[in-house]
Amino acid sequence: MVYIRELEQDDQDYIEIIAKLHIKAFPRFFLTQLGAPFLRTLYKGYLENIESGIIVAESKGKLLGFIAYSKDYPIFYKELLKKHFFKFAFFSFGAALRHPSFVKRLLNAFKKSESVIKEERYVELASICVNPQIKSQGVGTKLINNLIQKTDFEKYAYINLETDADGNDSVNVFYQKNGFKIVRQFITAEGRRMNEYRYFKEGNF
Repeated sequence: MVYIRELEQDDQDYIEIIAKLHIKAFPRFFLTQLGAPFLRTLYKGYLENIESGIIVAESKGKLLGFIAYSKDYPIFYKELLKKHFFKFAFFSFGAALRHPSFVKRLLNAFKKSESVIKEERYVELASICVNPQIKSQGVGTKLINNLIQKTDFEKYAYINLETDADGNDSVNVFYQKNGFKIVRQFITAEGRRMNEYRYFKEGNF
């Protein structure tokens, strides 16, 4: 049986497990290349921020997947960088030496707090990760449903997320099957074509 719960402040030890699952699920992704210490600091930030959090899916004491989200993404990024900027810089130094192109991507990432500002209040689904060895258990859908249930759509206009448009068909189909509507495509500074999705409460679209 899959058990879904929100991590608490005293679940800090869980961050190590979350970082390891991220690396396992996304071995070639940019954030993974920055290393486990970088990921631990990033995900710890979601527990430190009062408007953010991490929802986990567990079975028999093992982590199957998680969602990291924020109800105030611009403020989350500002607080994260204010508190951990030098840690991020230190942890990413080795990756930047190995891959000089990472420097530009890091600088763009550090500007994220400006690019995510929108007119309405919304919830950002910043990261969703499911153990790649888990199949046909609906873990990702269970996590998304839990976030939807937690979201007060009287307060927040929608749940927002971004994902790669190219070479990412199964993920795009997954979001669409779970009720997310594509609202725009855009090109990042690094040349990646991205899809932006939003989940609206029925009747609010």
